[in-house]
Amino acid sequence: MRIYGVVGWKNAGKTGLMERLVTEITGRGISVSTVKHAHHSFDVDHAGKDSHRHRVAGATEVLLASRNRVALMHELRDDQEPTLEALLARLSPVDLVLIEGYKRDAHPKIEAHRAETGNALIAPGDDTIRAVASDVPLDLDRPVFDLNDTTAIADFILAEVGL
Repeated sequence: MRIYGVVGWKNAGKTGLMERLVTEITGRGISVSTVKHAHHSFDVDHAGKDSHRHRVAGATEVLLASRNRVALMHELRDDQEPTLEALLARLSPVDLVLIEGYKRDAHPKIEAHRAETGNALIAPGDDTIRAVASDVPLDLDRPVFDLNDTTAIADFILAEVGL
């Protein structure tokens, strides 16, 4: 599987860019999966639901299945957070995996940047960031795209991964 990341600081536009890229790339007939890193505790399950009751009772994994989707929840309990590599190994094969977050990992990435956040760019100190998608013009040593030019960003990513 080919992988490509979208990174940036909070409120930089990562999730919106990811959503638009998935729509654009799958619209071209290319299969895409995504991985999203969260720096906080999250839950996709809710108190009172049977699956939540299974987890609270101590199950390490709870697999929910219906004719529309399958969801696997794995409780880490006291285990270490899995590496990106381990998570990617669990995915079914697709043409491209887009990764939101994991900015310190070595895969190629594009940085989402919004000037209004006041955050410094990550790109100048990170060679794994191959381009920047920004809401303002930037003078950098790598390509800079308009944050909303999804077609050009998708073209760049697909060329980078050979699709």
